[in-house]
Amino acid sequence: MTKTRTINPPPAPTARETGDSEGGVRAVDRALAILAAFEDEDGPLPLVEVARRTGLHLTTALRLLGTLEGHDFVRRLPAGGYALGPQLLVLGERFRRGLRLEDAVMPALDRMRAESRESAAFFAREGDARRCLFRLDGPQAVRTVARVGEVAPLGIGAHGRALVALEAAPRPRLPVVSRGERLPEVAAIAAPVLDARGRVAGSVGITMPIYRFDAEAEALCVPIVLREALALTRALGGDPAPVAALA
Repeated sequence: MTKTRTINPPPAPTARETGDSEGGVRAVDRALAILAAFEDEDGPLPLVEVARRTGLHLTTALRLLGTLEGHDFVRRLPAGGYALGPQLLVLGERFRRGLRLEDAVMPALDRMRAESRESAAFFAREGDARRCLFRLDGPQAVRTVARVGEVAPLGIGAHGRALVALEAAPRPRLPVVSRGERLPEVAAIAAPVLDARGRVAGSVGITMPIYRFDAEAEALCVPIVLREALALTRALGGDPAPVAALA
């Protein structure tokens, strides 16, 4: 007599296997938390410290570290402990090469112009001078006018001082505010923007005729400029803390 065999259907994939459910998202969140747990001054971190900083159970941290190690996002060192892996450097370089400054700067200038109704610009340092790379003129009939490509000195005017603010001793409060410093009829507010290597990528700011630069205009424009300088720094992969610390 022939026996029949019942073939059970395969079990449904688990949350861990699919990665599509809340469980899968939680695993990604935990893995990213592990990468974020490594700080600038850290040496190799032992497993218990990684678990402590992330709030993960030791076995969960160990499993996720193993996965990250398999993809070169972390390294397990022969002497013990974990460090960030070389794949992060590869991704960072891809980010840097793919970044177009204009894509980040122009939306920021557009927001500044719309909110302040004044002209907005971005300057970059060139040796002992500064050059206007991007600019949007204000919508009002009387406005400050400058040309993209125009060169001006460092150390004078809001943009000129913002570009060297982190080198100054003592460091000035940010954003830098100038009234008729370079041109008697122009007032300006500017703050530095940092890149992923911690260097000053440029300065972003607002300019207007000095007769319109009263206390109300200053109170409106200073937080706008600071906000966009910090946002641009983040967009370029930089750390906004040095700029925020001087605000």
